[in-house]
Amino acid sequence: MSQLLSLTMPSTARSRRLVTSRGAFAVIDMPAAGLTPAMGTVVMVPGFMGSKEDFLPMLPTLSRAGYRVVALDARGQYETGGPHPPTAYTREELALDLVAVVDAVGGPVHLLGHSYGALHARVAVLRTQGDPALWRSVTLMNFGPAQVSEFQRERLSLLLSALETMPLEEIWSFLDSSNGAAPDDVQTFMRTRWLSTDLEHIKAAAEHLITEPNLTEELSAIHLPKAVVSGSPDLTWDPAGVGAMAKALTAQFISMPGGGHSPNIHRPAETAAALISFLNLHSPVAGEQLITR
Repeated sequence: MSQLLSLTMPSTARSRRLVTSRGAFAVIDMPAAGLTPAMGTVVMVPGFMGSKEDFLPMLPTLSRAGYRVVALDARGQYETGGPHPPTAYTREELALDLVAVVDAVGGPVHLLGHSYGALHARVAVLRTQGDPALWRSVTLMNFGPAQVSEFQRERLSLLLSALETMPLEEIWSFLDSSNGAAPDDVQTFMRTRWLSTDLEHIKAAAEHLITEPNLTEELSAIHLPKAVVSGSPDLTWDPAGVGAMAKALTAQFISMPGGGHSPNIHRPAETAAALISFLNLHSPVAGEQLITR
């Protein structure tokens, strides 16, 4: 879970409902600043127990660089919510959601997934065989080649057991790691976000993180520009394993010491700047603008 530090919304960003062929998704939509046309669109998918707000600190830097950003609450998360039956949360169904989001936003897009969101992103790219009409690139942020670490598997197993007998409200007291350090509005938001998340989403996400297979070889065969961001230290996926995955994928590797599991929160400007360098290499508009300058 990302430990948010602020909920400051950039003045040009707006929260809205994105209507797709698979339902409406809550998004934060931040337009590109200054450039017409935009350099490209980045679709951002949050991680387990996360939401679109996890990407707020990165939005201004990406916008100033000329990128439109659409950050979403995936099916079952926060303001997209539920309820949905367990069958709605298979990996394949969640991948189809991302395709529908891109169709509604207008592709191709640069796809970025953080943690569990990167699991969604990988499945979507694999399912569509890297369709260039959908994807310009894919970035996996703090996501490893397969299941989470043993430490996190144990924690997730305990969570799944607790969900069988305890209400979400009661479980929150064990999950809240802010220790009163976060501003009051952030603490209130994170509690509200947890209570708003569909129970079946939480269960499915935990199961996916515990059982995810290693699909590095399959992804490496997809001819699509790839980047891997690794904030450290990270107890969820070993940064050394993340680096090895990046090498196997021939992906651009972005190491972000001090970023922890959420470099989008703890080193947002540096992470966004490194991401922009990668995106610019794979944005046709960027190439045209560089030529004409």
